[in-house]
Amino acid sequence: MTERSLAVPAGAELTRLRRGVDGQVLLPDQDGYHTARQVWNAMVDRRPAVIARCTSPADVAAALRFGRALGLEIGVRCGGHSVLGLSVPDGGLMLDLTPLRAVRVDPDRRRAWVQGGALLGDLDRATQPYGLATTAGNVSHTGVGGLTLGGGMGWLARRFGLACDNVTRFQLVTADGELLQASERENPELFWGLRGGGGNFGVVTEFEFHLHQVGTAALVVDLFYAPQDAPGALRRWSELIADAPPQATFTAWVGTAGEQPGLAPAHWNRPLASVGYVWVGDPVKGRGLLAALRDGTPPVAERVQELSYLELQSMDDERQRPGRLRRYWKGHYLRDLDDAAIEAFLSRGDGGDGDPALLPSGSLQSYRGAIAAVGEDETAFGHRDALVEFVAVTGWTDPAEDQARMAAARRYGAVVEPFASGVYVNDLTDEGQAGIRRAYGTGTLARLAALKDRYDPGNVFHLNHNIRPTVRG
Repeated sequence: MTERSLAVPAGAELTRLRRGVDGQVLLPDQDGYHTARQVWNAMVDRRPAVIARCTSPADVAAALRFGRALGLEIGVRCGGHSVLGLSVPDGGLMLDLTPLRAVRVDPDRRRAWVQGGALLGDLDRATQPYGLATTAGNVSHTGVGGLTLGGGMGWLARRFGLACDNVTRFQLVTADGELLQASERENPELFWGLRGGGGNFGVVTEFEFHLHQVGTAALVVDLFYAPQDAPGALRRWSELIADAPPQATFTAWVGTAGEQPGLAPAHWNRPLASVGYVWVGDPVKGRGLLAALRDGTPPVAERVQELSYLELQSMDDERQRPGRLRRYWKGHYLRDLDDAAIEAFLSRGDGGDGDPALLPSGSLQSYRGAIAAVGEDETAFGHRDALVEFVAVTGWTDPAEDQARMAAARRYGAVVEPFASGVYVNDLTDEGQAGIRRAYGTGTLARLAALKDRYDPGNVFHLNHNIRPTVRG
């Protein structure tokens, strides 16, 4: 890999930083630097001038002061799952929170205190010995921080709300290096904004979560169909969402099948679609939905798998392993799933004039339940009236395919967009301010901008899906 010349801060400046930070300070020529800058998307190959591996809020504050004094662009790294790799500032300062990943659990109070660099797996492994959990995403090496600050969809959301709905307190370091608490009683407007407004207002160094008794068991159900037989199955699937128990999160997928268990070799590397659900709780009760889902054209294959909650939370870890693939996606929310929307979903954006091997896959995940029970103005997260979240996903290894792969995902997104009601901020990629407006809406965006004016008027934290301040510091 060719090394680029970086403007590394001078010795005296670095000495001050190292004296102010208990964690490691890494430069491009030091061991550990390249590991620390690697993120989930293999397309991202940027090189910070300095990486500060923070071990405390005081480290974060000291590194922020250093970066601001030198005018360095600042990125904040936790799990590193941003498609755009926003945590890696080229020639700037990366605040690496990954050493801050302790989780403390009080099972009697059903509370977890989670440091800002923790991954979802850290949280799950700490709570599951007590049969407890809170809403978290579907890949265990995702960062708690990025997921939660954008909203936080997961298998428990229909029952207990989004990850951000389960935060009772945030601890964060502001752009000025001040340590603040935000809760319903302390800085309540900031508390509102941190629940869905992303990393725009500071560096969260600790989350306090409410936990729920969920047990340790789960069930995954998938029925597979040839794409031409899938419309009826998808209609039946979507009709089940409204009245289904909140323990069930409905899932659908269309793409090119891999060599997976339960699927005959005749279907490997062929177009397929699936409908199903994930059930957290007693698998026997979860199987009660199967008869209604099966009521139609027989599927070509089925997967009905009982597993532990920890296994559920990590079952996609290898496929989503950081640095494995070059990646891109497009997302939308849909309030309804009529026949035209189903046709668009199953099309994968294929206009019949491209290479089928480059087509992205598409997925749907159901909302409603406890997500919709939270008032629209109670948090910065919007679109609580969504029926499903749609994501078009593509992954590849050859850099020569970059433009074609991204163009195909954009086409797919454009085909589904006429049926969309908005977009999840954590699904945004390179849409810029147009995407921000679709994610939040006018009223919420104005309220978030007022918070930005108060806590980060200079837009120090702009390597994110950015809420722009209306004033300049």
